[in-house]
Amino acid sequence: MAITLNSGFKMPIIGLGVWRMEGKDIKDLLLNAIKIGYRHFDCAADYQNEVEVGEALTEAFKTGLVKREDLFITTKLWNSDHGHVVEACKASLKKLQLDYLDLFLIHFPIATKHTGIGTTASALDKDGVLEIDTTVSLESTWHAMEETVSMGLVRSIGISNYDIFLTADCLAYSKIKPAVNQIETHPYFQRESLVKFCQKHGIAVTAHTPLGGSVANTEWFGSVSCLDDPDFKALADKYKKSVAQVVLRWGIQRNTIIIPKSSKQERLEENFKVFDFELTNEDMEFIKSKDRKYRTNNPAKFWGLDLYA
Repeated sequence: MAITLNSGFKMPIIGLGVWRMEGKDIKDLLLNAIKIGYRHFDCAADYQNEVEVGEALTEAFKTGLVKREDLFITTKLWNSDHGHVVEACKASLKKLQLDYLDLFLIHFPIATKHTGIGTTASALDKDGVLEIDTTVSLESTWHAMEETVSMGLVRSIGISNYDIFLTADCLAYSKIKPAVNQIETHPYFQRESLVKFCQKHGIAVTAHTPLGGSVANTEWFGSVSCLDDPDFKALADKYKKSVAQVVLRWGIQRNTIIIPKSSKQERLEENFKVFDFELTNEDMEFIKSKDRKYRTNNPAKFWGLDLYA
């Protein structure tokens, strides 16, 4: 299954996120994922593993496991490179060993102190607070993103972690409309207004953290996952599926693209098996009632300030 973007390109509705994947494990994980059927991989300069992803992709191409045109590869511009968009894009392409990106996203709607192309350590001031660069506007960053399309480096461009205000503003000043807004959304953080606003204006929504972060976010942010909710366990029993499969299926039936992350073979297989059942309208409405407006991924822990305040 795929969603047709406003750029005309098709984006697989399920992908594999490579956040927090260890470099030494990536090759086997990605090759196994391709064998399972994954054709969409979500990367970022900030994940610091583009080189390893590129090595895995190159092996997949050379061995005939898959062709480049069969894959959809996303990566993201880091905050410190807002004033160096084209150079950052080329750096990511070099690491990924690709001639073009299927999708290039602005990772966060904030420009920070430049620390060198592709270096993603967040510069902090003497008080441990993120050094925000107030001389670089999101509009100028977006126009540089548009340039990557005209140069043939990128097929589609988009935004990430944008709210309704910023998304509406981007629509107003853009020559090439954002094809995607990648946001945290899951049953505990449904963000229905933002999702519907994007879809109304032709922007596809990708759900990062579609399972509420599970163990990864619990470790980093102390958050609670919907996977432990007894109501979801009851739904899983009803459909003879895992809780994760039910939650991912809910995301698909909202017409959002889902990019669950896993480093375990059995989970990779399980997360991909979500096309052989459908949640009833009643169960979709029940899950809608479970919204807690609960963000699980909050980088304030690392930046010394809450950008969502």
